[in-house]
Amino acid sequence: MKTPDVLDKEARDILSSLPENLTAKDRAAIPQQEMPQQDPKERIHNMSEVALGYTENEAVVEASRCLQCKNKPCVSGCPVGIDIPRFIKSVAEKDYSGAMDVIQESSLLPAICGRVCPQENQCQKFCTVGRMHKDVDKAVAIGRLERFVADHEKDNVKLPEIAPATGKRVAVVGSGPASMACAADVRRMGHSVTVFEALHKMGGVLSYGIPEFRLPKHLVEKELSKLEAMGIEFQRNVLIGRTRTVKELMEEDGYDAVFIGTGAGLPKFMNIPGENLISVFSANEYLTRSNLMKAYDTEHSLTPYFHSQRVAVFGGGNVAMDAARTALRLGAETVDIVYRRTRSEMPARKEEVEHAIEEGCNLRTLSQPVEILGDENGIVKGVVIRRCELGEPDASGRRSPVEIPGSDYTVDYDTVIVAIGNASNPLIKKTTPEIETNKRGNFIVDEATNETSMKGVFAGGDIVLGAATVILAMGQGRKAARAINAYLEEKE
Repeated sequence: MKTPDVLDKEARDILSSLPENLTAKDRAAIPQQEMPQQDPKERIHNMSEVALGYTENEAVVEASRCLQCKNKPCVSGCPVGIDIPRFIKSVAEKDYSGAMDVIQESSLLPAICGRVCPQENQCQKFCTVGRMHKDVDKAVAIGRLERFVADHEKDNVKLPEIAPATGKRVAVVGSGPASMACAADVRRMGHSVTVFEALHKMGGVLSYGIPEFRLPKHLVEKELSKLEAMGIEFQRNVLIGRTRTVKELMEEDGYDAVFIGTGAGLPKFMNIPGENLISVFSANEYLTRSNLMKAYDTEHSLTPYFHSQRVAVFGGGNVAMDAARTALRLGAETVDIVYRRTRSEMPARKEEVEHAIEEGCNLRTLSQPVEILGDENGIVKGVVIRRCELGEPDASGRRSPVEIPGSDYTVDYDTVIVAIGNASNPLIKKTTPEIETNKRGNFIVDEATNETSMKGVFAGGDIVLGAATVILAMGQGRKAARAINAYLEEKE
């Protein structure tokens, strides 16, 4: 692995050799800049961020690769509609404040999105440079540039203008990415906004789900502080659906509209023998103990965690990678990611899978857990695994795993973490029957407005989509905000 100073020197050498008037061919020939990162042998012993971010030289070189396409295909892949070529042009010209202004026209969370959004499946997927190379991995690194701008300008943030007060009040339930995006856009129009969060810390999945080594929590707090500075009120430890119902918010508390962004926080299990053993965890619980309660900080945290030696993580998504990599940092000697398809079918980001392998996690693919074995104390002692082969593609386009009869074998483990997905939070539905849901418990909303079947109540993010990405949730929040603003104007 190249060291950060070597990468920066390579970028500086490229800058000094670039011609003054770059042609499209010149730009496409510039290699994509690597992201400096901690050495794997060091990072598994700390919770510090793995990726270190671009230097100024690297950012300018990467920005110089953009062709400034007139039709802006990358923008069509951005759920919040950032004018990507315009902000990248500012980076190439070293106008980082201008770049930040462009980003903040559409998003107040660039430090977060630049780190955790799957750009390779969104904006970068449509990048012309990537298509010229026939390789999305060689597209302009839009996410890395967004992160660079956010970090460079972290102390020079200009808050958006707030329209004169309208007297209208909007309640936002949950404080995850969909809720934050909605709250910001509604507040810009002069409406009063209150965000209700069930936990003691704001941020939703950004705070309890994504590990510190991928998304430092001080950055989440920094982005949330922008909303607070805009005049948005935060109320913590308020469980809507229990402390107050949605109907009470509107009929008794006087809110003119409600946005629900409570996410998909109900963990799914496999329903196999042994899942009730003591050292079997949902990834939600495991990550919450580490991320929100900082169980890894043994000197200061009062939250206990199970001291594992051999860990099996069931699943192949980003949450499975997060859980596996967290287990290593909490002292596990062996971590196996048990997945019923092959590596190429894994839904996790390619970068996250590569990081997990670099750090020492093992991929046990084409493997289906069928039973968890326990000892006399009720603690996990092993997992019975059945080999699989790939069959025909399913509805998602991925080839279906087919179990091979008579292929069972047992592997010794003392801990199992189940990371096979989440279902929508059912609490609000139970206390608000007026809101229609589908068979999976997701809220049914109007596709154009994100309004639910209950008038004046809107929803977005994972509670509508099921488990999705941060940026898709934000896109839903922005769409709902436009509809809420129009609804309140019509109500006026």
